[in-house]
Amino acid sequence: MSRPSLLILSFSDIRGDARVLKQVREFTRDYDVITCGYGAAPDGVVEHLRIPSDAPAWRFDRVALVLRRFERAYRGNRAVVEAQRLLGGRTFDVVLANDLDTVPLAIGLRPRGGVHADLHEYTPRQRYEDLRWRIFFAPLMAWLVRRYVRRADSVTTVGEGVAAEYERVFGVRAGVATNAAPYVAAAPTPVGEPIRLVHSGAGLRNRSITLMIDAVERATRPVTLDLYLTENDPGLIAEIRERQSERVRLHPPVPYADLIRRLAEYDVGVFVLPPINFNYRWALPNKLFDFVQARLGIIVGPSPEMAGVVQRHGLGTVTAGFDADDLAREIDALTPERVAEWKAASDRAAAELSSETQVAVWRRAIDALAARARSA
Repeated sequence: MSRPSLLILSFSDIRGDARVLKQVREFTRDYDVITCGYGAAPDGVVEHLRIPSDAPAWRFDRVALVLRRFERAYRGNRAVVEAQRLLGGRTFDVVLANDLDTVPLAIGLRPRGGVHADLHEYTPRQRYEDLRWRIFFAPLMAWLVRRYVRRADSVTTVGEGVAAEYERVFGVRAGVATNAAPYVAAAPTPVGEPIRLVHSGAGLRNRSITLMIDAVERATRPVTLDLYLTENDPGLIAEIRERQSERVRLHPPVPYADLIRRLAEYDVGVFVLPPINFNYRWALPNKLFDFVQARLGIIVGPSPEMAGVVQRHGLGTVTAGFDADDLAREIDALTPERVAEWKAASDRAAAELSSETQVAVWRRAIDALAARARSA
């Protein structure tokens, strides 16, 4: 019996997209997986349809947006045009559409079993702090949810808060598959002096990365902070480079395959994210789960989803607020013994908080659609 075909569609460089890679790794075992996205082919797929890098996904015709001609704005997007060209005439058993902007393409392919939409963010309010984004892009995103996501056969998203908002505003019921990292068999490393703090992720100004630098500089306790940042904002990276010292060091990003091993050299993962938009308020990012698999203690701000995981499993501490002084106070309260207890708690929780428990949500949805394709 032939294996079912599964198209995994994403307007991202899939080899560097941790969430989409988990889907690829889960389904290549017993599906013929075809990917469509930017960059080189991920390992294990039977075919990769590569969208040209000069076809950006977030560039839309401004006049069409202003006139609320959303179908025209969407269909004129270069990434959509190129993906449609690559996918033209193809038929699949199931399509797994990643993020809101791939869902219309997936629906249009009419796969035999149906479409599963995996929404990585609450996209209608993704950059709501930006006035231009609110005026030009937010209405398009809301329209895409109303017109296309409601037609998907099943939906998942990254956290309970985001899922609740999709249902409250649009009536879309979504399961939750968190951004958990794959399980790593490891043991916590000893805690020394100074205590070693680490943060990894996107070098974006609205992530308030300099807040962490400010906190370390204000703290009286001897600690170091190492930053592994992608160069999303060259200006910000230049500023951080200028602020390097004996306590703060900036490093190039580490390939995801090597990230957990590198993080395990440290003691405490840090992420304090001021809630400047809806998604930041309800963030439950990859890095939190990366810290767990690296067997680190964790300090986060009072973001409900992150704080809930940290407190529920005893992984670390939650700051009182979202400013540098709040973080500095928690840094000053650190001791090697306390951090060692947090690292041991991460070790105990690593299996429960691994992606193996989360990909089962996608597995049930995709298998159900594949069964429908077989019966059809």
